[in-house]
Amino acid sequence: MAPMATIEQVYRKRKPKAFAAQRRPSSFEVWSWFFMRISGLLLVWLVLIHLYIMHLIGSGVERVDFAFVSQRWNSVGWKTFDWLMLVLALLHGANGVRVVIEDYVRSPRANTVVKATLYTLTGVLMVMGTAVIVTFPPGT
Repeated sequence: MAPMATIEQVYRKRKPKAFAAQRRPSSFEVWSWFFMRISGLLLVWLVLIHLYIMHLIGSGVERVDFAFVSQRWNSVGWKTFDWLMLVLALLHGANGVRVVIEDYVRSPRANTVVKATLYTLTGVLMVMGTAVIVTFPPGT
């Protein structure tokens, strides 16, 4: 009589080679995971502060116009606050989309093209947002 296979032996035979549990995460993936948690927490606080100041204090959203933004961005602190929120939101979102691309785009060529498009779009939006914040003429 042949010996019976254990459950683990049967499972190992049926498990596909590219099963995620067999691979150890790369250092980049580990740091990416940490970044998502830390940037998510920072973004929650930044967005809550932003919503409170822009929409709840004073007369609410009715007071937000060009003059309000111009007065607010006259301060380096507010420019830094808004720039940090912009950069963290873009990087957090791009990292999340990168994970989705890794999960669903199977073709290596298509994966590279889609991620290159994502990185390019993220970089362009970051440069445009930074240019608006830095070059905004306060007090005009």
